Amino acid sequence: MLYKNLGRTDIKVSELCLGTMTWGEQNTQKEAFEQMDYAVNQGINFFDTAEIYAVPPKAETYGRTEEIIGNWFQEKGSRDKIILASKVAGPSPAQTYIRGEVSRFNRKHIVAALDNSLRRLKTDYIDLYQLHWPDRNSNLFGQLGFEHNDQERITQPEETLAVLDDLVKAGKIRHVGLSNETPWGTMKFLQLAEEGKGPRMVSIQNPYSLLNRSFEVGLAEVAMREDIGLLSYAPLGAGVLTGKYLHGARPEGARMSLFSDNTRYMGERGQMAVADYIGLAEKHRLDPAQMALAYVRSRPFVTAPIIGATKMAQLKVNIESAEITLSTDLLKEIEELGKKHTIPCP
Repeated sequence: MLYKNLGRTDIKVSELCLGTMTWGEQNTQKEAFEQMDYAVNQGINFFDTAEIYAVPPKAETYGRTEEIIGNWFQEKGSRDKIILASKVAGPSPAQTYIRGEVSRFNRKHIVAALDNSLRRLKTDYIDLYQLHWPDRNSNLFGQLGFEHNDQERITQPEETLAVLDDLVKAGKIRHVGLSNETPWGTMKFLQLAEEGKGPRMVSIQNPYSLLNRSFEVGLAEVAMREDIGLLSYAPLGAGVLTGKYLHGARPEGARMSLFSDNTRYMGERGQMAVADYIGLAEKHRLDPAQMALAYVRSRPFVTAPIIGATKMAQLKVNIESAEITLSTDLLKEIEELGKKHTIPCP
């Protein structure tokens, strides 16, 4: 396992990050413990979670994933071995159960969210605290076409950064990061940090995979020039790039079988692209999931893809992808398919 610096910090994180969002919904605590034990034994030192997990988010499972991780820390005594990332939820009218009202990135909500996460995680600090999605209207979760609303209510980035600055100084957070952010938002937070108005963002967690390379339009340059590396979520397109959903297949217990409303990666264009990528992997005698993960890992603006699994066999395949380096010829063929299937699943 290789390790990379997290932004401009001296923290070294494994080139694969363990995603946790299924724990407490699709996975039991026992299964989550098994995943964490195995991942650490394979050299992974980087876990990513969020206050709203398990996914799909709902009141009944809110905070459950963090509780499971906290129980593992307590049982294993291994908090100091893990670089732990979590997130504060952005505004969503559907999630007023979080704090009794729509969450905002103001002092009241961030302080409450962090304190509750620390309690659930059974720790007194979080290594990387991320803003889960913007506190403003922006293109989110596959939405195309920006609609500006100059009357919308937002928390100004200056206020958010000031709160985070106080929490870093208090020792509750080591570093801060963004998630589901745009080039404008990323540069705004970096500008404010340069002006001395708070901590510098060290990472950005956005979707990136063979099915969604939209990060390359604008944000990749920001990531490279500003040392704010990508933590790519859904690097397998919610499992679609394994090929298990091709031709209408719906394996029992699989995410798309259980939660059919998640259609982001299931459209016709996406399925056509998946079929071609599966064929390419087979041509080169590679596991499709491992090829997809190796491609994401090879991008110079990526710090780590976030891998998640409901079954140990899947997790093992994903972690073994760290041993794969794609050939120059294969990378060229992937780029050709990228031209043919240009961001089929934004």
